[in-house]
Amino acid sequence: MPQGRRKVPFSGKAKKAQLKGKKQQKTPLVVTSERIPSKKVTDGSEYRGSSDIINLNQQPVTRHSRANPNRYAFQFHCETEAEICERKEEARKSIIPVPASGLEVVIEDFFLKELDFPKRPAWNFAMSIDELEAGEHKYFREYVSELKKKFSWKELSYFELNLETWRQLWRVLEMSDIVLVIVDIRFCALMFPPSVYNYVTEILHKDMILVLNKIDLAPAPVVVAWKYYFKEKYPALHILTFTSFTVYNLRGNQENKAGLQIRRRRGKLRMAAEGAKMLLEACKSIVNSEVDLGSWQKKISEEMELGFDDEYVEVGETIEMKKVDTSYVQHEKYRDGTLTIGCIGQPNVGKSSLMNAIMGKKVVSVSRTPGHTKYFQTIYLTPNVRLCDCPGLVFPSKVPKTVQVLMGSFPIAQLREPFSAVQYLAERIDLPNLLKLQHPDQDDEWSAMDICDGWALNRGFYTARAARLDSYRAANSLLRMALDGKICLCLYPPEYSNKKGFWDKHKDVQLVHWIQGKTA
Repeated sequence: MPQGRRKVPFSGKAKKAQLKGKKQQKTPLVVTSERIPSKKVTDGSEYRGSSDIINLNQQPVTRHSRANPNRYAFQFHCETEAEICERKEEARKSIIPVPASGLEVVIEDFFLKELDFPKRPAWNFAMSIDELEAGEHKYFREYVSELKKKFSWKELSYFELNLETWRQLWRVLEMSDIVLVIVDIRFCALMFPPSVYNYVTEILHKDMILVLNKIDLAPAPVVVAWKYYFKEKYPALHILTFTSFTVYNLRGNQENKAGLQIRRRRGKLRMAAEGAKMLLEACKSIVNSEVDLGSWQKKISEEMELGFDDEYVEVGETIEMKKVDTSYVQHEKYRDGTLTIGCIGQPNVGKSSLMNAIMGKKVVSVSRTPGHTKYFQTIYLTPNVRLCDCPGLVFPSKVPKTVQVLMGSFPIAQLREPFSAVQYLAERIDLPNLLKLQHPDQDDEWSAMDICDGWALNRGFYTARAARLDSYRAANSLLRMALDGKICLCLYPPEYSNKKGFWDKHKDVQLVHWIQGKTA
C-alpha cells in the first residue's frame, strides 16, 4: 500500500467478491451447463422455442471482456428429466451383444432428405448490415420451427442452435475454392451430411474433398471399404485417407497387454507427409495449372527428407485471433493466384490436428473438448495456398444421442446420463474381458451399470462422503477412453461382414499402411 494512504474499511462481502474475481481470472475457461428459460433472448442465441436450450463451453463475462465471449458457445436442445430417467433404467438391463453385421450403417438412415442444413438467405448489395442480420435471424427461427413441425426433439440428434456458428460456416463455404470435409473414420457415415455435398457441388459448383481422418484407429480393410463406399455413392467427391498420428509421430508401444490402444504423441508433430502428398495431388488435379503449387510440393519434399529430433524443435503458436468477419463475401475463383481450401466438419474429427500435421508445426490450438475451435481461422500453408478452419458444427440428423457422445459431438463432462453411451459401447465390444473387470456382484450377466461399477472398483473411484463406487466418474472415464481411441469402436459400411475376405486382400490395404507410416 502506498505511503500516506489511510486504510479503508473492507467488509466480508467485498472480500468474497474480490476472491471470486481472482478465481475467475485464474480459470478463464469454465465449462458449465446453463439452462436458459424459453422466450429469453441472449447474445449468441437466435432461437428460443417451447423447450429449453442448453449452453455448453461457457466462459465467464468479466468487466475486462471486450466482447461477449459466449457468442459462439455450443447451444443444443436440453433433454427432459423423463428421457434421462428412461435411459438410466435401460442401462440397468443385461447387455445383449450385437453381431458384427450390426455395426454396418447406411448414411440415408440418419440424414433424411427433409433434414437440410441452414444456408445463408438471399442477399444483395442494397441491404444494410442491420437488414442482413435481421433477415438471417428470421430465416434461422423459421428453419428451426419447420424442423420442429416435421420431427420431435426426441428423435433428432443434438445439433447446433447458435446462428453465429452457422454464419462462420457460410463464410467459409463462400470464400473457399475447394471444400475439405473431414470425418472420423470410425463414424464417417454419421458425420457426412449429403445435403452439404449437394449444396457445394450442385449449387456453389465447387469441388469437394472428403478426408477420412484418424485411420490409425481403424483396421486398414475397413478404411479401404469406406473409401470405395463413398466413391461409389458420391462420384464428384475426391476421397483421401489421413492420420496426424503416423508411426513416426508416436512413441512407445501402441497397445498394452490388455489390448487397449495407446497413442503417446511426440512433443512435436512432423508433417504427416504421406497424407499431405495425397492432398496436394488431389488439389493439383482440381486446379490444373491455374494455381502454381510448386512451393507446396517443395515443402512436402523437404519435410519427407528431413531428419527428426525432438530436442531441437520448438513448438510455437503462429496464429493471432482477430475480429471475426462472417458477412457475405462474393467468391472469385483463385483470387490473386491463391488457392483457398475451406476445412469443415463436426467437432472432434481432428480438423486442427490435420492442419497442424500438414503444416509441419503447431499453428492451431488442439483440444479434446468439442467446440474448442470457436472462430474460423485463416492459415497460409504457402504464400499462395491458404487453409480456412471452420469451427466444428453438429449438423441436423437422426444419429442417436448416445452415439453422438462416442463421436465427440457432445462434451462428455456435460453429460447428465453417461450410462446409455457405455451400454451402446458394451453391446459392440466385450468390455469386461477387454478391461479385465471383476463383477461387483459376482454375477455372470453384465449391465452397463455393472461395467461402470466394475471399472470404478478397478480404478479406485469412490464417492467422497459415502465411499460408494463412483459409477458416474467411471462411466466418464470409459467414454473418454473411447473418444481417445484406447477403446476403439469402428462402424462398417453395408455388406462389409459378407465381403470381409475381399477387403482384407484388397490392393489398397498397403496404401493405407503407407499413409499410417507403417511401411517404408
